[in-house]
Amino acid sequence: MARILIYAMNYSPEVAGVARYTGEIALYFVAMGHKVCVLTTVPHYPGWNVLPPYRNGRYYRETRASVSVVRCPLALRERIGGIWRLIAPLSFAVTSAPLALWLALRHRPDTVLCIEPTLMVAPMAVIAARLVGAKTVLHVQDLEVDASFAVGHLAKRAWLMRLAEGLERAILRRFDRLITISAGMAERLAAKGVPSDRIAVVRNWVDLDFIKPLEGVSPYREELGLNEGDRIVLYSGNIGAKQGLGDLIAAASDLTRRADIKFVIAGEGPAKKELVERAARLPNVRFLPFQPYARLSDFLGLADVHVLPQAADAADLVLPSKLGGMLASGRRIVVTAAPGTELATFLDGAAIIVPPGDAATLARAIERAADAPFNEGAAGRRRRLAEQLSKPDGLRNFKALAVRWGPIPAALAAPGAGTAEVLEPPRDAAG
Repeated sequence: MARILIYAMNYSPEVAGVARYTGEIALYFVAMGHKVCVLTTVPHYPGWNVLPPYRNGRYYRETRASVSVVRCPLALRERIGGIWRLIAPLSFAVTSAPLALWLALRHRPDTVLCIEPTLMVAPMAVIAARLVGAKTVLHVQDLEVDASFAVGHLAKRAWLMRLAEGLERAILRRFDRLITISAGMAERLAAKGVPSDRIAVVRNWVDLDFIKPLEGVSPYREELGLNEGDRIVLYSGNIGAKQGLGDLIAAASDLTRRADIKFVIAGEGPAKKELVERAARLPNVRFLPFQPYARLSDFLGLADVHVLPQAADAADLVLPSKLGGMLASGRRIVVTAAPGTELATFLDGAAIIVPPGDAATLARAIERAADAPFNEGAAGRRRRLAEQLSKPDGLRNFKALAVRWGPIPAALAAPGAGTAEVLEPPRDAAG
């Protein structure tokens, strides 16, 4: 039995993005007989508001499904952006630091697993691990420093970029192992000075037993009062700067000439209020909150077309976690991704791919996908890609890397450190 301390800003009951994967990792470790303690914040993401019954300004200790959880307060505000996107994680690093040391000394973990974002807790994670002789693992879900400059959270001043990148390099090299979610991100980590033989790739997974193509009509169609002939374009996920959702609103404006094409945008995030204001006069756009995870398969099955927009500057900084659910639903997908990016290569032949930042082309691609007849070849490719992201395989691979300490298996190695996993790129166009 291994003892594992997980140090993460986002955790259950948050259901979006990184929190869901971290929660599933913790539960899997427990199911495999390991003892797990989680040091995290009060639940707040993606709306950046503390979820009831929790209150900010307090510490909590609880047990969730046999996982010991300690929660810390953090600095929040209603409209979080710019420098506040750094203040919030920095405040967590401060409020959690004494507890990281205390939990390490009390539980004597064999592994300290730190989750990025946020990298700001990583120095304390390394210190706590060194105190008790634990191995250190960094799960890189987001290249936080690169993304902060790319989407404007930090001004692109040369001295500031050099300082941030220098600190990042120093921190990354202190970890015994880094697990990231794409080959492109692994290459960027290696370029930051991390030895390639310390980097592994485990893509974010999807539960194929839970999310699957619907055999009939989604119950959401009737609940939302949609007509039988309506073509539903669905975005479900975080609503922030990296998602490039402004282009989607512009595409929806272009497509008001098509009364049958309706846009449903579901989720929360710091950019939602502005998007709602921009779309206020568009009769074909509807905003919803995040839907219950228990109904996610039905909700994803509402789509005739899934859309996965991204800001141009965020290419290859993250492989969107929502992609697995889109593929598992079996529906058509339209993606904004530049040629040569990992997302474009991965989805070649399984989705319609258009350049980011071009709303007019995005509108034409959505219209094409909405009108296209069923294409068994593209549907088959989506199924095969979804199978490569299966949850049992992902969790087994993650455990092998975070709990066992032999060489990284060739199939999980970073490019340049051996034979990395190769996902065969489909060649046909999506339909």
